[in-house]
Amino acid sequence: MAAEPRVARFGATERHLHTVHAAAFAVLLATGFVLYLPFLAQVFSDRPLMKAVHLVAAVGWMTALALVVVLGDRDALRRTRREIERFDDDDLLFVRRRPAPSGRFNGGQKAHAIVQAGLALLFVVSGALLWLGERDTAFRLPGTIALHDAATILLVVLVAGHVMKSLGQPQSLEGIWRGTVPARYAAEHHAKWRPERVDATPRARPGAMRIALAALLAAAGAVVALLLVLDIAG
Repeated sequence: MAAEPRVARFGATERHLHTVHAAAFAVLLATGFVLYLPFLAQVFSDRPLMKAVHLVAAVGWMTALALVVVLGDRDALRRTRREIERFDDDDLLFVRRRPAPSGRFNGGQKAHAIVQAGLALLFVVSGALLWLGERDTAFRLPGTIALHDAATILLVVLVAGHVMKSLGQPQSLEGIWRGTVPARYAAEHHAKWRPERVDATPRARPGAMRIALAALLAAAGAVVALLLVLDIAG
């Protein structure tokens, strides 16, 4: 098995983006449940602490995503985005649970990624409105809490299905963990995908401007997180 030929499916930037998103989801979901469910709120009696962790995790999530984009391989991210946004007839057949050849991403994975992106935007908007609404009643829009809760439930269902599907395909997990998949698996499950030659030449490091921008983003994220903690503590 160790000698089985493999092809590169995901680069380091794509894997880091996935890791940041998954880790943030776990923290936000756990702290969100504590804030939402009364019996958990009694177990974790320090509600201000849970709220602070929830908000800091949200800021850290957005900051980390921005850092990955700024410092990572943006060409690879653009290629991935174009692949995900391009639905063809085979992708639609796959979503309808009918046999169809797939590219690097199948129709289900594309739909999942698009819905995840939409939910992420809803979380940011509704979460910001909930936080602002605690300070100014003008931002207390009807349905904001319901929107935040509904988005959470939908995301939990999506992620649960995603995890169960991934656990049933160890080769797919290898792709997001190590970046490679067996060539035989790629040919069988992603027949329309033509893997590119793996270039052993190290990618050029980010220039001074990108490093400076990343430093500013990290500093801004840290300041916002600190202000949120101080606001809750006060």
